[in-house]
Amino acid sequence: MARSAEMERKTNETNIRIRLVIDGEGHAGVNTGVPFLDHMLTLMAAHGFFDLDIQATGDTEVDDHHTVEDIGIVLGDSFKEGVGERVGIRRYGRAIVPMDEALASVVIDFSNRPCLVYNVPLKQEKIGRFDAQLVHEFFRGFTNHCSLTMHINVMYGENMHHIIEAVFKAFGRALDEATTYDSRIKKVLSTKGVL
Repeated sequence: MARSAEMERKTNETNIRIRLVIDGEGHAGVNTGVPFLDHMLTLMAAHGFFDLDIQATGDTEVDDHHTVEDIGIVLGDSFKEGVGERVGIRRYGRAIVPMDEALASVVIDFSNRPCLVYNVPLKQEKIGRFDAQLVHEFFRGFTNHCSLTMHINVMYGENMHHIIEAVFKAFGRALDEATTYDSRIKKVLSTKGVL
């Protein structure tokens, strides 16, 4: 049975609805009002083999901050709900992905302890009209609400679009590996017995 979650978050600043199938095929329908984020989440779903539907509206007339951050929050909640008690999953996932001249690494531990290490150089402030520093806010919201540890490191790269695209592709692949069932794991992968 496919693991899935449906989440909704309404605030005075945003209205977000997410449907996620963890054991999917990589299909995505993403409409956030932030076109660059739509592109990144679509390729994350494709490379992670997640089925993902995101419909969001926000106060983008102010800027994209609230929308990007809140989507990270709701997506984190969705993965936490979809994975459940984390029984039988590999728990750890890692991916190193190139995008032309850029190389990014994402390493994940579904530890139930939120911790984000984010080493992404800000080569330029804007990618089109998108504020590149909001990627950090997205991942902070995701990490805190999914309750996982994530290390994001960009080894090198010049073009900011390529750097962020490599990060999101690696994010999808690392999530896929970490959430995959392993028949050798009968409970949670921890000598404590709980995560």
